[in-house]
Amino acid sequence: MTKPLIQVALDSLDYDQTLALARQAAPYVDIIEIGTPCLKVNGLALVKAMRAAHPDKILFVDLKTMDAGYYEAEPFFKAGADITTVLGTADMGTIKGVIDVANAYGKQAQVDLINVRDKAKVATEAVKLGAHIIGIHTGIDQQLAGHTPFADLAALVALGLTVKVSVAGGIKQSTVQQVVQAGPGIVVVGGAITGSNAPETSAREIRELVTSA
Repeated sequence: MTKPLIQVALDSLDYDQTLALARQAAPYVDIIEIGTPCLKVNGLALVKAMRAAHPDKILFVDLKTMDAGYYEAEPFFKAGADITTVLGTADMGTIKGVIDVANAYGKQAQVDLINVRDKAKVATEAVKLGAHIIGIHTGIDQQLAGHTPFADLAALVALGLTVKVSVAGGIKQSTVQQVVQAGPGIVVVGGAITGSNAPETSAREIRELVTSA
């Protein structure tokens, strides 16, 4: 089984703390994500700084675009993003716009299925449009209500779509191997690394668990 890429989600609103967390996690992850709250506060400047600091990493910018797909995503690809996100609840024209601009820059578009009711339908339609990644995402508020991404992940992988599947939502050391066994292409870890007293150690633990799964 091909091991999934590991993505660290950085949601701190603090510019310097975000760069520091990225620096600690970078040796053990493949993808560095600037999360939506962080992006809204710090904008393109942080994207450019992260790109300069980690030229060897995949840079994921969680735009969660809902409208004007091409127009909104383009500046972030220009600034160094490798992947941006568009919401699965958006109009298919918006999703196509993000896919088109990603292709124009040789980058990737991820369709985020957070709060999408018919995930199979939206994922299938997005793949037909050329989406590069489909994201199963249990949001923080949903996690607080006790939800997990595991059932949705299994259902999406079972569709056999010819696209990489990403999964996010409260994944930690005790669950990451279960997630890996389900077959995603990307495993996203946030608080288990960034909320740790020792982020570098936690990132290394996640890497070791994924490798041995």
